Amino acid sequence: MKYLPLDPRLFVNNRKKFAAKMLPDSIAVFVSNDEFPSNGDALHTFKQNNDLFWLSGIEQEDSMVILFPDCPDPKYREVLVLVRPNALKEKWDGKRLRAAEASAISGIKTIVWLDSLDALLQGWIHLADTIYLDSNENDRKASTIRSREYRFIDEMKQQYPLHQYQRAAKILKELRGIKTREEIVVVQQAIDITEVAFRRLLKFIQPGVTEYEIEAEIVHSFLSQRATGPAYGSIIASGDNARTLHYVSNNGICNDGELILMDFGAQYGGYNADLTRTVPVNGKFSKRQRVVYDACLHLHNYAKSILKPGISVVNYTEKVGDEATKQFQKIGLLTKSDVKNEDRENRAYRKYLYHGISHHLGLDVHDLGTRTAPVKAGMLFTIEPGIYIEEEKMGIRIENNVWITKNGSMDLMKNIPNTADEIEALMKRK
Repeated sequence: MKYLPLDPRLFVNNRKKFAAKMLPDSIAVFVSNDEFPSNGDALHTFKQNNDLFWLSGIEQEDSMVILFPDCPDPKYREVLVLVRPNALKEKWDGKRLRAAEASAISGIKTIVWLDSLDALLQGWIHLADTIYLDSNENDRKASTIRSREYRFIDEMKQQYPLHQYQRAAKILKELRGIKTREEIVVVQQAIDITEVAFRRLLKFIQPGVTEYEIEAEIVHSFLSQRATGPAYGSIIASGDNARTLHYVSNNGICNDGELILMDFGAQYGGYNADLTRTVPVNGKFSKRQRVVYDACLHLHNYAKSILKPGISVVNYTEKVGDEATKQFQKIGLLTKSDVKNEDRENRAYRKYLYHGISHHLGLDVHDLGTRTAPVKAGMLFTIEPGIYIEEEKMGIRIENNVWITKNGSMDLMKNIPNTADEIEALMKRK
């Protein structure tokens, strides 16, 4: 890992919270992600199962976490399973964790090598009445690939058919949705790295620069600050490209008079930042660009003002839609007739703002968390309204990350410039 070691108490406390939700005489088993083949003999870069990482901080492949709070032998109430280091394999693939190193990262004292696990696990399972197994229950899940945790579920149910089974994901969705101060410290580090990159870009962007050159500056800045890398594929969209929400080509030329929308964030310590800023390529907003930009910033600030404990995401989105309707009339995108005759299932403002306003953020960029229950203190959200005008070949989005508090929210990106005046002043100094 490139990042500095995290405080192991973060993972110790996470395990305690999960164990407190388990039924008596139950055991929970978590497995790492697959290593996915690319082409030929190559593999994609390994990405750990974030549930396992949340419990242990371990990023190594072929790892497992086992929690058995009522195990008669206290030594085995928390177990970390690792692949045994192999000197010959390490000559090819690099060093693997030793027991002491893994304990220092995770706070788990008992380390078991994977090749000696089967006999131990069978004994623990026979002592338990209930088995918690993990699955991917992210509401945005779209993959049809039967991943490792689902294959493991099949294996366990075949081998131990008479046990009771419970969904670990149901507990994890609740727990991971609430971020602790220890987690926010890591998120803030990812955000601070992202801020440095953004300020660097304001000095770099000018007419004639390419989208991929901007992306290269981002990657350089991230890695030089010990980030793992980008949290997701950076969106560097100039001109009309900005109306494509997940634009990833990043191969266009930034032209004088255009805006450029940049949606990017660093990953640090497993946690992600998610920033969007839209700036003028030549450093100066035109009159019309500023009008639309200020309307988007107004929506951003309005959304931030109402995202508080107790509101539902559905109600929150509806209120932002009401405010967007007012703003779009002010800037000439909607008429009173458009609003009067709108379809309530497909409101008029959706022509110019066709995505959600917020999503949960954390170990996953679209992190676990409820969309139906009321917002709670401790949740971490993006706030990212946008305005996309096909007739004007213009797309603007402004996105910050906020941590919900008891009475409102804390803007973790408050130091990153987002007003038109701030952006113009910083671009002028280049």
